[in-house]
Formats: sequence, C-alpha cells, structure tokens
Amino acid sequence: MDNQGIQCQKKLDLVGGDAVLFYDIFEPARADHYFNELHAHADWRKLHIKLFGKTHASPRLTCWYGDTAYTYSSMTWPAQSWTPLLDEIRSSIELLSNTCLNGMLGNLYRTGADSMGWHSDDEPKLGPAPVLTSLSFGATRRFVVRRKDDKSRKIDVPLPGNSLLIMRGATQANWQHAIPKTRKPVGPRINLTFRKMHPVA
Repeated sequence: MDNQGIQCQKKLDLVGGDAVLFYDIFEPARADHYFNELHAHADWRKLHIKLFGKTHASPRLTCWYGDTAYTYSSMTWPAQSWTPLLDEIRSSIELLSNTCLNGMLGNLYRTGADSMGWHSDDEPKLGPAPVLTSLSFGATRRFVVRRKDDKSRKIDVPLPGNSLLIMRGATQANWQHAIPKTRKPVGPRINLTFRKMHPVA
C-alpha cells in the first residue's frame, strides 16, 4: 500500500450512510500479482442459493476465509484458515480502515454476465453498525446503491481494479447495493469484502 492510494479518495453522497472509495491502493505490479494469485488459487466455488422455494445457481464464483463460520442466503460457510497471501492483504486493509478484520467473502465475476443482486450486509454477526471493506482487482464494474425507503434514489459508482470501498455506520441499515450485469465486453473482476464478525448469543 502506498501513500498515493491513501490520499486519492472519493466520499459517496449517501444520506444516512458513510462510504469512501480509495483508489490505487497498491503499486500496479503488486495489484496484478494479487489478482493473478487469487484468480488461480483461491477456493472458488459455484453456489446454489434457495429463493422463494427454488434453487438457483449463483451468477458468480465465491469463496470464504475467516476465523469463524459465516451464514448467508441459507448457506453456512465453515471457518477456513487464511492463506499467507490473504493475510498479507488483510493486514494492509486493516491499517487503512483502522479495523480488526476476521472474515473475508470473495467473489469472482468472470464476465459481464456475472452479477450480484440487491442486498445489504446486515447479518447479526456483523454487528449493528458494520464496517465493510470491499477491495477490487481486475476489471472495472458498476456498483449501484439505492435507499431502502426510496428505491428510485440510486447512485452509480464505477469500482476500478486496485480500489477499496469502505462502508461504515448506518450504511447497511439505510442502503442496498448491487453489481448489475453488463453486455459490454469486460474482463474478470475479483472482489474481496473483508469484515469483522461478532459473536451472536
């Protein structure tokens, strides 16, 4: 991580939210190295998610690494040890976010046909005001946020490779986000969403 990346940032205009996008987090060669290693060696899996009683194949590949298990979309990921590479990346993101991070959900968007539907990261294990650190490598994809109480109120944010979006406070309580499909030719993108998991009674 270099000083230029810390200085180059953009605050998203989210009423009732707190989100900042940082650019050029790592030196370009280092970012390319991370992308190539993750693309080739992360534990990518094709998920099948139940929605309204039907099972659907997830439109992306996913992996989970963390100190504890993680449950979402009726699926539980067991705890999985950090690789040296992910631990190295995590240390850099902890410094920038000033947050101890003990879990990481990764997504691989292989083409523009891969996507992420509308959702908020608001599971009880993330706490009442979660800190989500969303790190991107590879191709730029369109990130869209919308108010929960007014879904016509949307903001589009391109997320380029080697960028980090940090969402804090009431962002997950008031806003949803998504990565829509695109018909434009686009290369693969890897997103690592580091988070702090809390014990739930």
